Parts: sequence; structure tokens; C-alpha cells
Amino acid sequence: MLKINENITIEDWELVESFVRSSGPGGQNVNKVSSAVELRFEALRSPNLPTQVKVRLKKIVGRRWTNEGAIVIQVEETRYQARNREIARKRLKELILKATIVQKKRIATKPTASSQRRRIKSKKQRGEIKVGRKTIRKESEFDF
Repeated sequence: MLKINENITIEDWELVESFVRSSGPGGQNVNKVSSAVELRFEALRSPNLPTQVKVRLKKIVGRRWTNEGAIVIQVEETRYQARNREIARKRLKELILKATIVQKKRIATKPTASSQRRRIKSKKQRGEIKVGRKTIRKESEFDF
């Protein structure tokens, strides 16, 4: 059983772990031992997750969310299967905890009067600089 918080726990039957051969260091055992862990959690079908958490979780995990509604976490950081298994479970727990936090809605604010004045003043100054770049024509050029 994986305890996320006081309200959410994930039963062991909801988690499917498969072990495959890992790349990287491992010495002579690298071709014999399956130390990499692939943890699969059927989040969409889980009775222990509230619907709002499932929706936020789908946004958080991104491409690790499968078409069937499962989260797949792959870990091959260490050469020890047990340690990789712990890391995978820890990552799943962190993702679900992150999904339980409700983001506060941002309240749009209006620019202050002084900031609007500063903006207009700087625009006018910039415009005056550009007007100063124009070539001044003599009146004789306008004779037709």
C-alpha cells in the first residue's frame, strides 16, 4: 500500500511493476539482471483518486499518461532493483501529491494611474526622438 496523504492511499493491486534490463553500470551482471523498473498505475480506473485529482494529474504527467489512462514511470538510475523500485514509487507519490494541490486563480489587476502616466510620457519622448530624425525641407522645394 502506498500512502499519499491522510485521504488518499493506493493499494498494491493498483500498481503493476515490471522489471527489464537496464543500461549503464552494473559490471558482469549487467546482461543477467533485470534491475530497471517500469511502474504502471491505472489512474483513470483507480477508485481511491478523486476526479479533480485525476484531471490535474493528467496535465502534470504529460506524455507519461497513456491512452488507457495509466501513468507509466520508468526508473533505471541505480544498479539495484529494490532501490529503483523505491524511486519509482516515490516519484508516483510526488506526482499525485502535486495533483492534490489546487492552484489559486490569478486575479487580474489594472495598471496604476502613475504607471499609465509613465508609459504615455515615455511614448511621447520616443515619438519626439523620431520626429527629430526627419529631414527639414526648405520652402523653395515646395514651389511648383
